[in-house]
Amino acid sequence: MAHPLILASSSTIRAQLLRQAAVTFVVEPARVDEDMVRDALLAEQAPPRDIADALAELKARKVSEKHPDALVLGCDQVLDHRGALFSKPQTPGEATEQLHALRNDRHMLLSAAVICEAGRPVWRHVGQVRLQMRDASDEYLSGYVTRNWDSIQHAVGAYKLEEEGVRLFSGIEGDYFNVLGLPLVHVLSYLTLRGVIER
Repeated sequence: MAHPLILASSSTIRAQLLRQAAVTFVVEPARVDEDMVRDALLAEQAPPRDIADALAELKARKVSEKHPDALVLGCDQVLDHRGALFSKPQTPGEATEQLHALRNDRHMLLSAAVICEAGRPVWRHVGQVRLQMRDASDEYLSGYVTRNWDSIQHAVGAYKLEEEGVRLFSGIEGDYFNVLGLPLVHVLSYLTLRGVIER
């Protein structure tokens, strides 16, 4: 096997997590129209968990078809706030709107991972985390977006818990790795079973 594991994602944090776990892999981001697929699934009233899972599978399958001898890991993360799905903010104004909607309330992050081999899924997992955002002031949220826009424009919900975004929260229930967008412990368990990493 030339490449035992391919990460079908351009996410720097997912790659960093795998590297820190001493996993050997290569990166080949999947080229898919996520917005079109998400919109179609929303039109069918698919639950957020299924949307995250479907998008992760789509990415893994797309790259796996080109590399049938490798295991390909596809990932996706969605934010579910009272049944509404949040995407990455397109503008600082949209980021501020998302944070205002989440403020002083609970929401859920769903982090899906699917591994494909020879163009078909062989393993999948959807991790979930419940987060309680504190009642931050308008002034703080405005300043937060201004200071962090370059980073948070790539994050659903307009925050990154591994950065200043941790100050937005008063409570977190669940696996921290799921917040970062990768159910890492579960992925590592499967890679160990498959012999990709040492038992």
